[in-house]
Amino acid sequence: MEERPFVISTEPQQVEDGGESPRYTIDEALVSMGFGNYQILVLVYAGMGWVSEAMEMMLLSFVGPAVQSAWSLSPREESLITSVVFAGMLVGAYSWGIVSDIYGRRKGFFITATITSIAGFLSVFAPNYISLLILRCLVGVGLGGGPVLASWFLEFIPAPERGAWMVIFSAFWTIGTILEASLAWSPLCIPSYLQMVMPKLGWRWLLALSSFPSFLLLLFYQFTPESPRYLILQGRTSDAAIILEKIARRNRTNLPPGVLVSSDTCDFEKQRIPLEDAHLLSPTQTKVETSQATKFNMVGLSPLLKLLSRELIVSTLLLWVVFLGNAFSYYGLVLLTSELTGTSSCTSTDLHLKEHEDFHFRDVFISSFAELPGLALSAVMVDKIGRKLSMSSLFFLGATFLFPLAFYRIDGLTTSLLFGARVCITSTFTVVCIYAPEIYPTSIRTTGFGVASSIGRIGGMLCPLVAVALVKGCHQTAAIVLFEIVLFVSGICVVFFPFETKGQDLPETM
Repeated sequence: MEERPFVISTEPQQVEDGGESPRYTIDEALVSMGFGNYQILVLVYAGMGWVSEAMEMMLLSFVGPAVQSAWSLSPREESLITSVVFAGMLVGAYSWGIVSDIYGRRKGFFITATITSIAGFLSVFAPNYISLLILRCLVGVGLGGGPVLASWFLEFIPAPERGAWMVIFSAFWTIGTILEASLAWSPLCIPSYLQMVMPKLGWRWLLALSSFPSFLLLLFYQFTPESPRYLILQGRTSDAAIILEKIARRNRTNLPPGVLVSSDTCDFEKQRIPLEDAHLLSPTQTKVETSQATKFNMVGLSPLLKLLSRELIVSTLLLWVVFLGNAFSYYGLVLLTSELTGTSSCTSTDLHLKEHEDFHFRDVFISSFAELPGLALSAVMVDKIGRKLSMSSLFFLGATFLFPLAFYRIDGLTTSLLFGARVCITSTFTVVCIYAPEIYPTSIRTTGFGVASSIGRIGGMLCPLVAVALVKGCHQTAAIVLFEIVLFVSGICVVFFPFETKGQDLPETM
């Protein structure tokens, strides 16, 4: 039987019987084609970006103490090395979200990968403290583009499989954290010729190797496709259809019969909302005016204003609180792992300094493996019971794990409870990174995810300033209570999220 020719059009086509030809949306096309080889390639590329960000973030746990020792920095100067990275990410996450929503996902992550790789590599040759701060701040600006890659990958996944594949995507973060911790610390039982970078070559080599994944993003950039959702939003339906055809060929499947249209075109025709002015506009004129208005609005503050519109303000504000609490808790648990286990700074003496440093690297290395069961737990829950119930239950369970540490801190028990809490916070972090881009339309998806991620970076900045002060001042109980409050408030905010996105199509416009 002769195969039906593929048709690219933005308007309904007349068929011989006088009716209209079938039409399909991007969501219907993705469900029809399924998740196949094409999406695997997209996953590997986006995952490499996630590995890069994770390695640069875990780097903060090791470089600060090493530079402090090498350059005789004060505690405040050491903490600034971490804070400037978060400050850069705060700026970058919002900026690159807007850039990718206006100019495309590809241009967004190309710019961020360029900044991250170049600034990260130049950090190796930083001659003094000030130059290192400037370069690490630029690295943070580039790392702020992480939400762009996550949104880009999300827009290629069929709705029924979105949760599971986004969890697999999050596994690349875990790979990055374990890889970085492995580079930075090697157990004493390993022969010296097998030991990794930090014990043998120093922090400059660790910086150099940590910038390598970003260079891989640049190397394979020319093979990456633009998001078809972004293209159809810009009126480039023909380009979007060409990419969908490539997906079908690579996956060895077929597109639905008919023509590709925007899902909002179908919704508009169904609703037939009356207008105050009964002007009849041609489809071409309407598309041009809409495109011009969209670009004009998005150049200014419109993206942020849309996040705070009547339809989205509740979800946006609650999401910001959850991202803030999640980042504060995540990096706080890394801190607590090194301070509450082994020989803490409140009890150690000069004779125990080297032993304490080895405990620090070892415990961070071991706690990184808590992310593996955390990912498995989120994979089981996210599509079974939904995003909201998964996040809220895991926030409350994490608070339950930490609660005994306010009263008892015995080494074996402390390690186990912190490991359990890290599993929970890793799971909530994974699920919220799936939920955030799902609640926003394509027109502001990376902006919404980016701004929420920026708010999370504030939590990362506040954690060293607030929690570190408590722990370093030997107020561990107060620090535990603070994390309990943050986890509980975050769980309550999730309960009040107005939308459940499990199995829903991604919205294209407001």
